[in-house]
Amino acid sequence: MSAELPPQVARTREGRPATVLEGIAEALWEEMERDGRVFLMGEDIGAYGGAFKVTRGFLEHFGPSRVIDTPISEGGFTGAAAGAAHMGLRPVVEMQFMDFISPAYDVLTNYIATSLYRGAGPLPLVVRGPVGGGNRGGPFHSQNVEMAFFHTPGLKIVYPATPRDAKGLLKSAIRDDNPVIFEEHKGLYRAPHCREMLPLGDETIPLGRARVAKEGEDLTIVTYGLMVHRSLEAAEELARDRIHVEVIDLRTLLPLDEDAIVASVQKTGKLLVVHEDTRTGGIAGEISMRINERAFEWLDGPILRVTAIDSPVPFSGALEDYFLPSVADVVTAARYLVRY
Repeated sequence: MSAELPPQVARTREGRPATVLEGIAEALWEEMERDGRVFLMGEDIGAYGGAFKVTRGFLEHFGPSRVIDTPISEGGFTGAAAGAAHMGLRPVVEMQFMDFISPAYDVLTNYIATSLYRGAGPLPLVVRGPVGGGNRGGPFHSQNVEMAFFHTPGLKIVYPATPRDAKGLLKSAIRDDNPVIFEEHKGLYRAPHCREMLPLGDETIPLGRARVAKEGEDLTIVTYGLMVHRSLEAAEELARDRIHVEVIDLRTLLPLDEDAIVASVQKTGKLLVVHEDTRTGGIAGEISMRINERAFEWLDGPILRVTAIDSPVPFSGALEDYFLPSVADVVTAARYLVRY
């Protein structure tokens, strides 16, 4: 096997700021080196290196028994991964686009998520892949799939917003004994504004803990993924008017860090939930209900949400821009809440 590091891994070890894509590649590489039970499955991840080149060079280093190109059969190879996990391995399944996780919905919800509860033992596997709009991919390559699985006990759902979180959370997901759906916004893969130094040591980030991306006392914004960055842009604009926003990056959706949200609302008295997923059935509704249950008396106004509209993702650029939440949308909602 080759001892040469692929460029998406080598750059981080040369001390250069890493992208989200490089953080993901680094996590996969390190976990495969650390634990011989970890292997990869997915369409075109071997010789081609994956649709976004996350696994470029992995086949040459780890070999075809640990980097497995699969047929276009998401339900089939996810089921095969479940069998491997039952036998003590730790598969990481790549969906070329997370939109196409739907053929694997049955095996994920009816079998994988319930395995431990049925006495069949834990199923330590990760299903990862790109999500999100803004890249003119149309309705088949731009969806956010988290809420399709949010109602399924037994699964964990992770959605990082930074390179360091992408690496640390993916390492934790691979080591977790529960099945994890790991969503990666393709708009952050190589985003120049989203680069940071990665720790060279074995840093993991616990699942189920949010982070305070920005501190403030006038308003809480709860968000995740690409919307963390749009919310931070909005916070900068609002700061020019002396409106100080606290931005909570959920990082993990299941389990949800309810305590972090409650603590921030108790501090600011106002809550705005921002997510790229569509409005109806989005996580904003669940968060709003939990705050009503646990922190209603701390609220100084209504809970608002900024989301995508209830529509399939348009292919037209102008329509997609209208469909997706913008910085201006967040600013408008925040100003309304602060003045309420």
